[in-house]
Amino acid sequence: MDRTQKLQSIRPIISSAKIMPNMSDDERFQNQTLRPIIKLQNDLLLASYQNYITKMKNSFYELKIEKRMGYIANSIQKDIKFRNSLKGMIIGQFTVEEYEIYIKNSSALNKRMMNMVIKRIQDQIQYFEKHELVQ
Repeated sequence: MDRTQKLQSIRPIISSAKIMPNMSDDERFQNQTLRPIIKLQNDLLLASYQNYITKMKNSFYELKIEKRMGYIANSIQKDIKFRNSLKGMIIGQFTVEEYEIYIKNSSALNKRMMNMVIKRIQDQIQYFEKHELVQ
C-alpha cells in the first residue's frame, strides 16, 4: 500500500457529505477531503484547543457559554500561529494529489477548513467542561 491508499483507508466515511455533479470544486474538496480528515483528527484538534486554553491562562473558563463560543472563533481566526498549527494537522493528512488541488485555491479552502474546525470545536464545547472540573 502506498501513502495515498494508507491515508484514505483510515479516513471515516461521512454519509452526509454528498458529492454531486453540480457542486463547486471547493465544495467537492470540502466534502471529499476536508470533512473526513477533520473528523479523523477530532481528538487531536480538541486536545490542541485544550492546550491553547491552558496556555492562555484558562481565561476561557471565566466566560459564560455565549462568550466561550465567540472566544473559540476569535482565537482560531486571530491567532495566526495557532491557526497555522491547526491547518498543519489537517494538511498533513492530504495525499499529494489533494495537496496539489489545495494549493490552487488555498485561501478559500483555508477559510472553509477553519470554519469547519471552529464549528466542530464549538459543537463539542462540553469537552472542555470536564477539564474545568478536574483542575
